[in-house]
Amino acid sequence: MNALLEMRSITKEFPGVKALDSVNLAVKQGEIHALVGENGAGKSTLMKVLSGVYAAGSYEGEIHYDGALAEFSGISDSEARGIIIIHQELALVPLLSIAENLFLGNEYAVGGIVDWRETNRRTEDLLRKVGLSEPPSALVDALGVGKQQLVEIAKALSKEVRLLILDEPTAALSESDSQALLDLMLELKEQGVTQIIISHKLNEVRRVADTVTVIRDGTSVSIMEAEKGEITEDRIVRDMVGRDMADRYPRRARRAGETLMEVKGWNVWHPQHSERQMIDDVNLTVRAGEVVGIAGLMGAGRTELAMSIFGQSYGRNISGSVEMKGAPVDVSSVSKAIKAGLAYVTEDRKSLGLVLDETIQRNITLANLPEVSRNMVLNEARETQVAEDYRSALNIRTPSVFQKVMNLSGGNQQKVVLSKWLFAQPEVLILDEPTRGIDVGAKFEIYGIINDLSAQGKGVVMISSEMPELLGMCDRIYVMNEGSFVGELSAEDASQERIMSLIVTE
Repeated sequence: MNALLEMRSITKEFPGVKALDSVNLAVKQGEIHALVGENGAGKSTLMKVLSGVYAAGSYEGEIHYDGALAEFSGISDSEARGIIIIHQELALVPLLSIAENLFLGNEYAVGGIVDWRETNRRTEDLLRKVGLSEPPSALVDALGVGKQQLVEIAKALSKEVRLLILDEPTAALSESDSQALLDLMLELKEQGVTQIIISHKLNEVRRVADTVTVIRDGTSVSIMEAEKGEITEDRIVRDMVGRDMADRYPRRARRAGETLMEVKGWNVWHPQHSERQMIDDVNLTVRAGEVVGIAGLMGAGRTELAMSIFGQSYGRNISGSVEMKGAPVDVSSVSKAIKAGLAYVTEDRKSLGLVLDETIQRNITLANLPEVSRNMVLNEARETQVAEDYRSALNIRTPSVFQKVMNLSGGNQQKVVLSKWLFAQPEVLILDEPTRGIDVGAKFEIYGIINDLSAQGKGVVMISSEMPELLGMCDRIYVMNEGSFVGELSAEDASQERIMSLIVTE
């Protein structure tokens, strides 16, 4: 099979950093090619070189596309050749319709006037191809994340895509939406669309990829082919991190102590729709040194439960009680929840967990400013020292704590969020999707941090959509469905089959 794309000896430097060092990538016509590597390995930088975000002349090396040397000076150049990238942060306008989004900047017009009849007809054709039945007039804002992802693919198809690049396409999707997207990728492959997928979910890589290229520290280190039986999770992990990881989940001694937090009879109603109950009579216990998991499908109410407990950040007409070490506590505001000994690491670190335009130093101390202040005046030397201590303890990879958080990889951003809440010195830390969108190496480090917290006698509540993660890390697992707990399993009794059985039968 001939190569549609060859990137030869691509080298890209930024001030003080060599992001790519002689990277090679060859993608065959009609295949699905997976690009994997740790956060910060250079995957996104390589795709920005390919798409023209980093224009020809700003890097060394050559791009050969469709048998000829290609030099793209911008995204419009690469799109004109059928190279379309769908980024992890979707590029849709929420308050426009599906049809308006699909043809935004590429309107079908006659005499300068948009022909809406033809636009809607074309939109319906494209939506059928990606398996959507919504009308062209539906607002994107009303769609779930999974359907929005399909709209992005339909948008790519409207531009006569030949090479489709998907960056972490299932990171924010439920299991069923993820499977539907992977099925669509296989259908597009049958239709002759060549695809590159960037993903940290190795089971999905194994399912769809014909070829895998591993990048580590800005260099391409290995190529594996499915038809030769070379694509295994163990080999991908070994090549990504440069070492074997026989045990994905670090072991720890399980010793649950006294009850740290007890939530009793917790009820929460939707903040806008007062008749809709989101959390129904939930009881939750967390002991010292214990990692407690909450499993459930997307929409089960896990995040709503966590946010409502943490300072009533979600919901209205909240009732029930929270006790810490047997004493009732007030969690009616975030500041009161922090004072009571709670901390919450949100699933959306970029929007809710970090101030992206601020430094690592400022982000780490944000939840506990009194500790780095005196008489309401910030002690910058103390703040810097705290940031340096957490940078070292959590292995935040950065040249300086004065680096802006937006410039860090996903795994390092997550470590900054964790540092912020660890500095608040909580008794119970609630982690909502703590490893979403980060690579296996960074995941292992975060698992180690969780184990260290439990060894210190802290309590951890872990919400995750990855069942192997819950099974590998938790002492007990609550199973949640439609706003209620429908089961509780010990580590010994828990399995993916038992969890799913509780979800579908209760």
